[in-house]
Amino acid sequence: MNEVDKKRYIQIGLKIAYYRKLNGLTQENLAEKIGISPGYLSQVETPSFIQPISLKMLFALADVFRIQPYKLLEFESEI
Repeated sequence: MNEVDKKRYIQIGLKIAYYRKLNGLTQENLAEKIGISPGYLSQVETPSFIQPISLKMLFALADVFRIQPYKLLEFESEI
């Protein structure tokens, strides 16, 4: 995986953590709602661990957070 993609996955993980906390959810709560393990979600959210996610997971997260999916791909700074 190239460096640009790594940075993108880190940004996505940070966005997921942001929206999860904004919605008052624990990793366990959110993982249960979208049908994944809390450990996998923890890996996705951890910046030092590059863990790709599927579009299916991205859509499920957006549904739980009640946001448009693109919000999870909208980065604050250039990559």
